[in-house]
Amino acid sequence: MACDDSINSTCPCCGADLVIDPATGHVLSYREVEKPIAGGKDFDSLLAGIDDAKNQAGQIFDREMSALKDRDRLLEAKFREAMKRAEEDDDDTPPQRPFDFD
Repeated sequence: MACDDSINSTCPCCGADLVIDPATGHVLSYREVEKPIAGGKDFDSLLAGIDDAKNQAGQIFDREMSALKDRDRLLEAKFREAMKRAEEDDDDTPPQRPFDFD
């Protein structure tokens, strides 16, 4: 399909073989490179990969659930500490208004 004066090139993005007309710069022929399906893995290894991903997702979910339970406890402790400090601080003066800063 390629003429004698055509330019053969490879696409830098997808790796396809291109035949280009040097006079006009138009692509005369485009042939995609055949890529192996899923990196050349067979069905059983892909299925095992899905099982591994499912187990990993379950572990992440369990870890986040325990962190969420611990988060509630930490927030409650921080709140009690802030309330304790607020009760100890006996400053009855109201805070300054933004207009007073000028």
